[in-house]
Amino acid sequence: MSSMSAPHAVTRPVALPISRAMLWLVGTALAALAMYYFIGVDEGAVSVFGKSMMIHEFVHDSRHFLGFPCH
Repeated sequence: MSSMSAPHAVTRPVALPISRAMLWLVGTALAALAMYYFIGVDEGAVSVFGKSMMIHEFVHDSRHFLGFPCH
């Protein structure tokens, strides 16, 4: 029998231009800051978005899970 090797795929890294990389970096940072605000800072009573407690109640359990004080 002849020894035939199975073809294998060659992986190449994705070349991402610096302008696109900066766009992804800034977008990710803004999304992370928004999540941090809504989960960790927004208390409802002093909310930037009015006196509604809707956002606070929506993320209430995640606040406790991540160790943010709430009450």
